[in-house]
Amino acid sequence: MIDRVITSGTFSLDGGTWDVDNNVWLVGDAREVVVIDAAHDAAPIAERVGGRTVRAIVCTHAHNDHINAAKPLADRTGAPIRLHPADQVLWEQQYGAEVAYEPLADGEKIEVGGIALEVIHTPGHAPGAVCLYAPDLGALFSGDTLFKGGPGATGRSYSSFDTIIDSIRGRLLTLPPETVVHTGHGDSTTIGAEAPHLEEWSE
Repeated sequence: MIDRVITSGTFSLDGGTWDVDNNVWLVGDAREVVVIDAAHDAAPIAERVGGRTVRAIVCTHAHNDHINAAKPLADRTGAPIRLHPADQVLWEQQYGAEVAYEPLADGEKIEVGGIALEVIHTPGHAPGAVCLYAPDLGALFSGDTLFKGGPGATGRSYSSFDTIIDSIRGRLLTLPPETVVHTGHGDSTTIGAEAPHLEEWSE
């Protein structure tokens, strides 16, 4: 149902570049999958997909390290790339205006392998940041909005600390506490484990 590929590369923004390891999540069954955050290298992602149909390549946001394998993977699989349009400015930093994607909408449900992934718009780390909630799996795919130990970074362009805290408080901490949070980098956590720290983050 849920599989992870870890890819390595760089994240670049505001003139800086950092080495990063990214979690690429595959959700689906033996026949079809959705790929969440095609990062750095399409080859190992395609290898893990195998002979399955890729229904969509969903980008939780458009920082380059989360989308730089999206077009190569789309070219290999024929799958549409999905992104919230509020991240257009970041998308164009990687792909210009030539590479198209299909817009994501808050509340939209993406169906794959009998699983529904609900799109939750959670701006803050990026204007178009989204999380994907799979209630049937008790899982949330949080991108860089929520990590084990706190919210995603907000010190760079197009980000806002107050906005990410509002997103986490209003959209994520309302989910069942046992919900497993699968993050864009690092280890998974749960909503219940992170909820007590919200006031610490807000101080």
